[in-house]
Amino acid sequence: MAPMNDAEISLAAELKPIADIASTVNISDDALIPYGHHMAKVDTQKIQKSGKRGKLVLVTGTSPTPAGEGKSTVSVGLADALNLVGSKTMVALREPSLGPVFGMKGGATGGGYAQVVPMESINLHFTGDFHAISSAHNLLCALVDNHIYHGNELGIDPRTVRVKRVLDMNDRNLRNVVVGLGGRASGSPREDGFEIVVASETMAVFCLSRDIDDLKERLSRIVVADTYDREPVTAAQLGPNGAQGAMAILLRDAIRPNLVQTLAGTPALIHGGPFANIAHGANSVIATNTALDLADTVVTEAGFGADLGGEKFVNITGPAGGFAADAVTVVSTVRSLKYNGGLSVDEVNNPGDDRTGHIEAMEKGSANLARHLKNVKSFGAPVVVAVNQFPQDTEEELQWVKDFCAKHDVHAEVVSVWANGGEGAKALASHLTEVLKDSDDTVQPMFGEDTGIRERIEHIVTNVYGGDGVDFSSTAQRQLKQLEEAGLDKMPVCMAKTQYSFSDDPKALGAPDGFRVTVRELNLRAGAGFVVALTGAMMTMPGLPAKPASDKMDVNDEGEILGLF
Repeated sequence: MAPMNDAEISLAAELKPIADIASTVNISDDALIPYGHHMAKVDTQKIQKSGKRGKLVLVTGTSPTPAGEGKSTVSVGLADALNLVGSKTMVALREPSLGPVFGMKGGATGGGYAQVVPMESINLHFTGDFHAISSAHNLLCALVDNHIYHGNELGIDPRTVRVKRVLDMNDRNLRNVVVGLGGRASGSPREDGFEIVVASETMAVFCLSRDIDDLKERLSRIVVADTYDREPVTAAQLGPNGAQGAMAILLRDAIRPNLVQTLAGTPALIHGGPFANIAHGANSVIATNTALDLADTVVTEAGFGADLGGEKFVNITGPAGGFAADAVTVVSTVRSLKYNGGLSVDEVNNPGDDRTGHIEAMEKGSANLARHLKNVKSFGAPVVVAVNQFPQDTEEELQWVKDFCAKHDVHAEVVSVWANGGEGAKALASHLTEVLKDSDDTVQPMFGEDTGIRERIEHIVTNVYGGDGVDFSSTAQRQLKQLEEAGLDKMPVCMAKTQYSFSDDPKALGAPDGFRVTVRELNLRAGAGFVVALTGAMMTMPGLPAKPASDKMDVNDEGEILGLF
């Protein structure tokens, strides 16, 4: 009999009532807002805090490959394993976006026997958070155009409108559009475009806000456009009370974190979902802080490699949330080393019996792992490596990775959580519990508050990516000057860069050197509190692949979903 896939494993599971899961971390029934039997919103004002803060484990990884490394799967399995070794643990993760679900990357609920469930609901509409975020953001866009239409009292220059409408789907045809056609009754014609909701400033604000008051304050700071006199216009200036109150109404329920469970019954908070290549790449700080108030240990994940989600967790997410990682787990795989060493995706997934040249490819590709380990060590927290095992891996190859890590003074453990759930990561969990005893918020941001944007970008490129320097396009140079004139040139930077390479070229694998990164555009996100630096060919609205995952999906006459992972 063929082994079950992720969807079949999820459907075969017997889930516990969500109130039972909540009780394991002392969340009372009156703090739960149920969404069916197995999902609930948590009213954070009604939870009973433990009185002490838990330890935070950040899971990051090496540069991802098209084959996938299973970072979310390891995060879930590690949380289950920590519970097995006696540490009361919760996991805090991002919500999946419909774009990747129906595109090519897949969902974000883990896999095999290390999943958060109910998988189908989480990967689709879940509790409606993304719909609320897109509605709030699109309301802001509508209010801007409405203000221009009805007299434009603020003197907004329509050519400078910065906020783009959003939807949670990959659609390259909406990157650049013209709105307002059809005569005066249809508004003022201007060039516009769409972003995917996870790249929007409202998503970033949602994830970085500590409470509803912080949410409204951040929403009010969003710069929507400039006046004809080149003065910034914020959401707070739209109408007598600003746009932030109306936007917050749409986000009132969404801002409460979502409680679900792993297959092993570990409580999981899944909330917010910015991508790490075009946004800051971490779940909401409300969810992480809630988990830290309830559990002894919290496992959270930063998107893509440590050069993206990991760096942004240190410099953006942690400072915004008021927490720092106590330990970092770097996920690596045999196939990642092989791919970064020059083998194709097919060769690493289907190696066959003749593996001539495979160890040599691992040796070459290990430079990628080495650079990530160097970077994570520089963050200041204890580092361990989780070698995520796949069926095609040999014992010799797995041991090679462990030995390589040992040469770099990093402890590594092979984990088999897809096949074995938490049992497959008990050795790693036992090691981490010892590490956490002596670790205490050791990760600190790389930059002081007075560090300029240009200096931040150059430091990240040269010290984290390993590049020779940065080239700013004429557009980026002009935007940098405008930020300096506005006194906004000391903000954190959110790098928008390909996830596949340390450089801005997705084909430059391994640990390239001698390269320069081109910053083509700087987008101010004053509400979120950072500036997005778009590099290379990065887009904030992805497109679908030639063969999207949706091609294999269907629903039968009994309502069963087919082809979803």
